[in-house]
Amino acid sequence: MQALVLTVTKKLEEKEVPTPEVKDDEVLIHTAYAGICGTDRELYNGLPGSAQANPPIILGHENSGIVKEVGKNVTNIKPGDRVTVDPNIYCGQCYYCRTSRPELCEHLSAVGVTRDGGFAEYFTAPAKVVYPISDNLSLKAAAVTEPLSCAMHGVNLLKLHPYQKALVIGDGFMGELFVQTLKAMGVHQVDLAGISKDKLKLNHDHFDVTTFNTAQGDKIPNNAYDIVVEAVGNPITQEEAIAATRRGAQVLMFGVANPKSQFKINSYEIYQKQLTIQGSFINPYCFEDAIGLLESHKVDVLPLISHELSLGEVEQFTSGKLKDVSKAVVKVNNLK
Repeated sequence: MQALVLTVTKKLEEKEVPTPEVKDDEVLIHTAYAGICGTDRELYNGLPGSAQANPPIILGHENSGIVKEVGKNVTNIKPGDRVTVDPNIYCGQCYYCRTSRPELCEHLSAVGVTRDGGFAEYFTAPAKVVYPISDNLSLKAAAVTEPLSCAMHGVNLLKLHPYQKALVIGDGFMGELFVQTLKAMGVHQVDLAGISKDKLKLNHDHFDVTTFNTAQGDKIPNNAYDIVVEAVGNPITQEEAIAATRRGAQVLMFGVANPKSQFKINSYEIYQKQLTIQGSFINPYCFEDAIGLLESHKVDVLPLISHELSLGEVEQFTSGKLKDVSKAVVKVNNLK
């Protein structure tokens, strides 16, 4: 089969490799689409994602496709099923898994990170992380179930009420997903702050979102929001997130920061406002909810996908040569 292999750091090669064999508890999937994101760029550059990727490895952790074959112990999936895949595989035995916090698993493995993923004609995954989807959900949209499930996990960590006003800082793909997810979960007003004129216009016009373009001088209101999601990971926007909170607010620090970066915070303000500041990592127990949001069309991801690439074009993204990407997916095979 054809696959795009990360052979060494900063080098992707399209090559012929053997089709993987299916183990007893696994599923062989004919890949339709593979989403590509900032994590893939980090892995390409030798940085860790949710776990460390060691070349040679086939990346691609946001995947959809059609089941080709199942192992002898598999009962929940059958050949011909249209599916999406949660890449994260928990050990089930460590302290965190045994205390219902598997996202913190000490032995986390992941499809497309620690084992071969969807930048190939076929890939395998344990049946326990493979989810059937209905015929009314396109395989292209299903390929981004994983990032939506990460947004869903972040939202699940918050205490939400319809009366709340929310702000999302960051108009990247994840920030855009948070806007729709918060609205789908009943928050009555969700605003978006960012720097891309085109993406802010899309969210304003298509999804009826109030937007702030901070690159053009728009000011984020201070002391105004009950929920603030920081989806950038920059000290400046992290400080803006705290400043935007009203009393009793919750701040979700979702943006992936440089491990060495820090931001200033007024400890009295945390006390006086009674703030809750919450981190969020990956997506435990959120795939069914994410699929439900997609199948009900309460979250519409297709307008947010700006680029459809071939395997041979992936390195243009991971190397940073491809510009103005809102969200890219790789069309691996022409499947319906």
